[in-house]
Amino acid sequence: MNFFLFAVLLIGLLVPGPCRAQQTFRVMSYNVENFFDTKDNPEKEDDDFTPQGIRAWTPGRYHRKLQQTSQTIFAAGEWNPPALIGLCEVENDSVMFHLLHRTPLRHLLYRYCLTHGDDVRGINVALLYRRDLFRLLEEEAIRVPMGEHQRPTRPILRVSGQLSTGDTLDVFICHFPSRYGGEKETEGARLRAARLLKHRADSIQRQRKRPQVLIMGDFNDTPTDRSLTEGLQARPLPGDFPAGISDPHAYYNLFHHARGSHKYQGDWSQIDHILVNGQLLDPRNPFRILPESAHVFAPPFLLKDDRTWRGKRPFRTYHGYRYEGGFSDHLPLLVDFHLANP
Repeated sequence: MNFFLFAVLLIGLLVPGPCRAQQTFRVMSYNVENFFDTKDNPEKEDDDFTPQGIRAWTPGRYHRKLQQTSQTIFAAGEWNPPALIGLCEVENDSVMFHLLHRTPLRHLLYRYCLTHGDDVRGINVALLYRRDLFRLLEEEAIRVPMGEHQRPTRPILRVSGQLSTGDTLDVFICHFPSRYGGEKETEGARLRAARLLKHRADSIQRQRKRPQVLIMGDFNDTPTDRSLTEGLQARPLPGDFPAGISDPHAYYNLFHHARGSHKYQGDWSQIDHILVNGQLLDPRNPFRILPESAHVFAPPFLLKDDRTWRGKRPFRTYHGYRYEGGFSDHLPLLVDFHLANP
């Protein structure tokens, strides 16, 4: 089916109708791989992503990236676009404005929040939210302190919004420091970011009567690395879920056992994660996870034959400095929640 015809049909389904007793609230986390505009920011190291730069990032390539990202969001939502979308590696407000006004997403009820951090290349994290399902209350960029000789990293984005149940959902979007320079050499920076994130999330849990915390993003670490196990003290879902959830304030990694969202030198690894506090796993909660809904979204159009290591790999925008014309070097994550309408 033509993509734009699909979009029109989808928009028709979103016309308000009789209130349903419940609905699915889909959450998406996606590292969109170097989503820059084409303009040079003299204060950032973004020269590569300009028409004159080494990557020849032209308006045509930028427009293609906008449409591809929109296509991925529509496909991930099926007939119900995601309520929340955490994005990593977005440059600035121009990119977010163009995404919401120059693609089929312009017909939907999305708004966005974006950090404006000190990352030397100028990349940030963002949250797209459907304002019919999530009423923005507050947003904050949390700066992650780095060592004396370490490059600044992306802030953590905290967004609070009200659900139709009347409860507040607190969302954290993060993109932890990379492994550039060595995994062990940079481990401390990610551990520091994780401890700061847990401190702020714990603080929110102490403030709320019924805290509901959602954490997502690119952690640049796997489920068994220290930033997840020690910094966030994230747990896998127990085998007898939901019966085995005893601590409403603990953090559970919904992708602890996932196959992988990123491929490097032939090996898939899970460095993108979505975590929730125990409250969101309680079957009595009007807003709660739908069991077994968490999965890595991997339709054929997001994949490409891996001629070097065999099998498939993400269809990237760039492979090294060579333009591939694909979507991203990461695959999106999806998880569904039950949302009871009052």
